[in-house]
Amino acid sequence: MSSLQQQAGPQPTEHIADTAGRASPTLSTRQLNLVRVGYLVMGAGLVIRKWPEFLAHEPWELKHGTVLTMLVAMSVLALLGLRYPRAMLPILLFEVGWKLTWLGVVALPLWLSGDLNGATREQTAAVLWVVIIIAVIPWRHVFRQFVLAPGDRWR
Repeated sequence: MSSLQQQAGPQPTEHIADTAGRASPTLSTRQLNLVRVGYLVMGAGLVIRKWPEFLAHEPWELKHGTVLTMLVAMSVLALLGLRYPRAMLPILLFEVGWKLTWLGVVALPLWLSGDLNGATREQTAAVLWVVIIIAVIPWRHVFRQFVLAPGDRWR
């Protein structure tokens, strides 16, 4: 490796040591940028749909106000993912998890029975945007980091 490459840091195909000193494959710039698309879709979508209501700050019912403020916080974390795409992966995993659960438990039974209509149909259309996030998550990396890698010590 040339001295210029050594100064530039790890190359996309190199391995770097994680905090426990184990070799951890890096994600290529292309993969990182694809993940950033997921953060952008999630963050921008929430900024466009939820921030105007949040900033208007009308009196909210307890449940509505709780969900709205949670989604505004999620938008901030998603936008932070643009800068730190690997570190913020759990945010995308949470997004995929709750949306797939909702689709399977709420939307699918209604669709199968022919009763998917009105607000539930609109919500289903909004939730289906999760396919973009599913498509850009580096699933092999997620599996290696969150399933195969040893957990952090407790003491």
